[in-house]
Amino acid sequence: MAQTTYSFLDTHCAIAGPGGAFSLTGGAAKEGITVEPSAEKNKLTIGADGSGMHSLRADKSGKAIVRLLKNSPVNALLSAMYNFQQLSSANWGQNTISIVSSIGDAITLRNAAFVKQPTVVYDEEGPMQEWEFEAIYLDELLAASIA
Repeated sequence: MAQTTYSFLDTHCAIAGPGGAFSLTGGAAKEGITVEPSAEKNKLTIGADGSGMHSLRADKSGKAIVRLLKNSPVNALLSAMYNFQQLSSANWGQNTISIVSSIGDAITLRNAAFVKQPTVVYDEEGPMQEWEFEAIYLDELLAASIA
């Protein structure tokens, strides 16, 4: 029987790489985490006579955006990790980000690099910090839909 509920509380996201290994879900903003492929898997080409061809692209790259509340302690951990990794190309692009949920989703981003430090905003309500990563490999196994 398919699971009939979803909660972000049942989702775990973690990063491991040079300079640290820790959970990314502590202090998550309500906008949460977004994962998406960097490119389309298919390229449709239509010939002059109307015939067509599908091209399967080997690109498995992807990106993730982790959104944290401004006061999340994870911001300090990511900032320290970013600062350490940028000191040497030997440390850059070596992160693994894993996301699992109780509904059965399993997502892994391998050879992930920070895109940049997040934009910092100081305003009336306390904004979120968006940490963006690009990965050479994105592997997704999505669970059966929630009934």
